[in-house]
Amino acid sequence: MNKDMMDENYFYSIDHRRTTTIKIKRSIFICTLEYVESIEKAKNVISRIAKENKTATHNCWAYILGEKGDIFHCSDAGEPSGTAGKPILNTMQSYNMAHIAAVVTRHFGGVKLGVRGLIDAYGASVKNTIELKKLKKLVQTVSMLIEVSYEFNDTLLNQIKNDLTQIKDTTYTDKIVHTVEIELKNFARVDRLLSEYQSRGKLKFSRIPQADKISV
Repeated sequence: MNKDMMDENYFYSIDHRRTTTIKIKRSIFICTLEYVESIEKAKNVISRIAKENKTATHNCWAYILGEKGDIFHCSDAGEPSGTAGKPILNTMQSYNMAHIAAVVTRHFGGVKLGVRGLIDAYGASVKNTIELKKLKKLVQTVSMLIEVSYEFNDTLLNQIKNDLTQIKDTTYTDKIVHTVEIELKNFARVDRLLSEYQSRGKLKFSRIPQADKISV
């Protein structure tokens, strides 16, 4: 994904595991990226991939979590200090990534790369994997239930269409009931609008407890 296409106000991740392999001076570097929701899940990913590659020379890693990418950790896993974990982490941070874990598995090919060579190789391995496909924007959402009349439905949807991340479900009885996701940054405006219409008897709405999330 081209960095020029990214919105610096958002963080990004991936929806499916992705892997690439590069060869540099006979060493094989295999980078695996996975979406993770917690430190525990990040550690599970790192542990699983390391076990899958027990014969590798190194399994170096990094992860980034938090709504603003403010929780992160990395490891050189036996490579010289600062030559693997930090380049992996720095590369992901340069793409505004969060909720992501990366493991770069190295099979040593017999030719030493030196400090600069290692930094470049681990960074390039992650960069290639990130750019394999378009990244997914991470959007904080609030879930809401809106009950509206058939007559007022089109007017309502037209007014909130730019604030919706998705309409998750719609049921039709004597009223129309929408289960929707609103981007958190737009919630205050939508809440005011819906409160005004509710006071005029145009609709009923409520926020769904425990349903807020980060959507990929």
